[in-house]
Amino acid sequence: MNRTDGAVPTRPWIDSYGTSIPAELPPQAHRSLAHLVRTACRQHAGKTAFTCVVPNGMNGSLGFARVDAMSDAFAAFLHHHCGVRRGARVAVQLPNGLAYPVAAFGVFKAGAVLVNTNPLYTPTEMIHQFNDSGAEVLVICDMFADKLAEVIPQTGIRTVVLAGVPEFFPRIPEAIVRGVQKVWSRTLPPVPPLDIPVLRLRDALAKGRATGADPAEWWDGLRPDDLALLQYTGGTTGVAKGAMLSHANILSNLQQVLAMGRSHMTGNDCVLTALPLYHIFAFTANLMTFFEIGARNILVPSPRPVQNIQRAIENYPITWITGVNTLFNGLMNEEWFAAFPPKHLVAAIAGGTALHRSVATRWAVMTGTPIAEGYGLTESSPLVSFNPLSGAARPGSIGIPVPGTDVALVDADDAPVADGEPGELIVKGPQVMQGYWNRPEETAATVKGGWLYTGDVAVMEEGGFLRIVDRKKDMVLVSGFNVYPNEVEDCLAKIPEVLEAAVVGIPDGASGEAVRAYVVRNPDAPGELSREAIIAHCRTHLTGYKVPKSVIIRDELPKSPIGKILRKDLKAEVKAEFAGKT
Repeated sequence: MNRTDGAVPTRPWIDSYGTSIPAELPPQAHRSLAHLVRTACRQHAGKTAFTCVVPNGMNGSLGFARVDAMSDAFAAFLHHHCGVRRGARVAVQLPNGLAYPVAAFGVFKAGAVLVNTNPLYTPTEMIHQFNDSGAEVLVICDMFADKLAEVIPQTGIRTVVLAGVPEFFPRIPEAIVRGVQKVWSRTLPPVPPLDIPVLRLRDALAKGRATGADPAEWWDGLRPDDLALLQYTGGTTGVAKGAMLSHANILSNLQQVLAMGRSHMTGNDCVLTALPLYHIFAFTANLMTFFEIGARNILVPSPRPVQNIQRAIENYPITWITGVNTLFNGLMNEEWFAAFPPKHLVAAIAGGTALHRSVATRWAVMTGTPIAEGYGLTESSPLVSFNPLSGAARPGSIGIPVPGTDVALVDADDAPVADGEPGELIVKGPQVMQGYWNRPEETAATVKGGWLYTGDVAVMEEGGFLRIVDRKKDMVLVSGFNVYPNEVEDCLAKIPEVLEAAVVGIPDGASGEAVRAYVVRNPDAPGELSREAIIAHCRTHLTGYKVPKSVIIRDELPKSPIGKILRKDLKAEVKAEFAGKT
């Protein structure tokens, strides 16, 4: 059966839901994200919503009621002073901090579209994203104001709003943090002269409040299928493209997150948000989900180095941590964390990249709590599958599809693979994007008949549990045999002297391709790390053609903003290295 012919596949994972996970999603309670924000703010008005903690422990907080009032004011500013109307795009380029939810929620309340932007982007990347999205207003961290002189004249941005890391902190801590930025670290550049209005976020809010407007008139008519986010993703290759995520996409995914975890979540939870909110993982799982249930978000502006997280974990009753493999591994290598793991922790949630079994096992021993691994993509808002938090969880698996979601595994001819065989994972559900912004050809190649083609190779095991084998494009072909980098990386992670590892293919005259391993030494391990020892270890645990033929020891590996190791950067190095040699 061709999986794009409209037939509905069976759902063998339903029996694995048990009694705590509903088989179907309930009717949607909110018409839009703006409606969700307004409702949550009023239901939890007396509680603290966000606390931002900088490395020295200084902090500031906002309650639900203040977030509501401030985001109302920002929506009024956008509408009355910037001319933003329903469907207009507003770029928000902020690290984790109190300014982010105020700006993002204000965008939704104005009926506009949020364009999440990485604060570390280069001017070239900013220009592309702002022009591609058609952004009219930019909210940017003042630490990166020096980029504006190059960027603004080459884009359609009409207004710039500046916000600081200690925005909305109490007066004395804010002054101290800004003083350190100006004098000690020198990370506050002067704002260049521009031909458009440039103002501080506090001033923008004052202008919005002065209008006396109620933004409900701008968002009340939003439809579920209206665009909410342009979430840019580069994929494995090519220029970044904007995934069009509607209000219904995000709202459905919030329901799916809660369906999988609500039995273990309460409004008294305290979630550590070290992953960037501008990334879809933290945006949905941390920001929107925990905000809806009235929980508290502990925001860390930058988790690198990992010591930046120490005060946030030590000073607050953290019950949930979201992260990627490198973050969990890094935390466990910190003496302060190993000695005093968070005592209120319920569970950690892993995504973004493969979770190594050795990391998951060590975490469970050290903290006494599980890391529940899930799977998702920007194009699916992001959650597709998740390991149940009950005893049904399966180590090494990305769990079972979330309610309301269909998945299938297909071969290169789009036919279903045999049970237990690897195939490309395709997904259909209410969380799947509308398409790529202004890219109909790429949309047609990725979404076919309502099915999202993920490019990931997976296997379905008993009970409907899924196991990711690897990225389809990352597979290494050695003498006709498929080598999946995740498997080799998991083997390398078991070496005590290895802190991090990444595996890619390199050209080989005899076998077509060969396996190359890039590794980073664990500074806390007592033994020496040698290429010979690495290869000997792999020969003990892997079939011969999977053993790395080449090993490169590095001080660090390239990573994305959420800490995901970027194989594509390593593959680009390999391409340059072997150019003209094959």
